Amino acid sequence: MFKPVLQDGHNRRVSYVRISVTDRCNLRCSYCSDPSFSFRDRAEILSYEEIIQLVRVLATLGVDKVRLTGGEPLVRRHLDSLITRIGEIAGISDISLTTNGVLLENLAHSLWHAGLRRINISLDTLDRQKFVRITGRDYFDRVRAGIETALAVGFSPVKINAVVMRGVNDDELLDFARLTLKYPLHIRFIEYMPIGRASTWSGAEVVTEAEMLERIAAGLGRLEPVAAASSGPARLYRIAGAPGRIGVIAAMSNHFCATCNRIRVTADGRLRPCLLSDNEFDLKGVLHGGGDFAKIAALVRQAVAGKSAAHEMACNAERKCARMMSTIGG
Repeated sequence: MFKPVLQDGHNRRVSYVRISVTDRCNLRCSYCSDPSFSFRDRAEILSYEEIIQLVRVLATLGVDKVRLTGGEPLVRRHLDSLITRIGEIAGISDISLTTNGVLLENLAHSLWHAGLRRINISLDTLDRQKFVRITGRDYFDRVRAGIETALAVGFSPVKINAVVMRGVNDDELLDFARLTLKYPLHIRFIEYMPIGRASTWSGAEVVTEAEMLERIAAGLGRLEPVAAASSGPARLYRIAGAPGRIGVIAAMSNHFCATCNRIRVTADGRLRPCLLSDNEFDLKGVLHGGGDFAKIAALVRQAVAGKSAAHEMACNAERKCARMMSTIGG
């Protein structure tokens, strides 16, 4: 049976969409949000009906993978119902979620029953006091409970995303990596990127993939490369005998643009073909009032066709992404 293909101008197939369901968050991470930022009115945020219509269109174009993000997606009510409805759309084969884990302990079971099986939890430190400094909230114990509950419920894989910042949390590389020796977690280290409020970003804060791997291997032993189950951005490794995996997303020092298969949709309905570019297309305007199927599809094709070959950033490059991460979608 013929399967539709959504392809950009550089012969890359786009099969994955990340949709932010809210710009609201219950944390105030220093690199992600801005104290002066005010949330958008509810009318400006994509409704569940608009999200469903968009996913229906994307599925007919060849997109089969959906990730829900925020802000913090779990602060939006009835998210489990949205997950169930997305799972019922023909052509969608994979649904996942990125969360900060604060509300996960209480919601993990309902998310599982809605059909969710994969989950990413953002956690930049294993130190409670440092967690408060980074996030502005004393919720570390809640996040830890959320991770434990996700594992107990059966989510697999459970991925922990840690943005590594020199002088902030890079001293915890080994502590994070050791978790893979005990738990079937995927610990994913993410190079610090010049997004939004990181206006003073100079590149000095970046701990590169090469440095991370060298430091982990020196402390815990040789890292064995692991073949990835999907075309995601992380390069995977394991410590011999470990049930978990270690991944590195090297967006700055060893970017994966040549194999990028994704687009992003912000909570206010802007389609971004590339995370690190402020080039956006107004989906909200087309989706409003039900959304004409053909017009939505045409706008998506236009956006994907113009997707750049690479984000053209490297360490010490000039900052080019003005939006804050919380308004783009993690």
